[in-house]
Amino acid sequence: AAALRLLPLGKTQSPESLLDIAARKVAEKWPFQRGEERFERIPEPVQRRIVYWSFPRSEREICMYSSFNIGAEDPAAAPGGA
Repeated sequence: AAALRLLPLGKTQSPESLLDIAARKVAEKWPFQRGEERFERIPEPVQRRIVYWSFPRSEREICMYSSFNIGAEDPAAAPGGA
């Protein structure tokens, strides 16, 4: 019965396209560059959707991926460094 709930008037849901589903799954599993190296020809619309799904969606994930530890890469910052 819960699956048969009606949406409010004017609100419809469209199923996700097969292209988006496939692109999302590829983006979850492989880096974009690996796909480019492996496959000779990837149609541009497919490339665009894979790139779209390759980037984080939430602000929290964006912050997590964009922050890094500067001290770890700077040998002078390490104890006993240069």
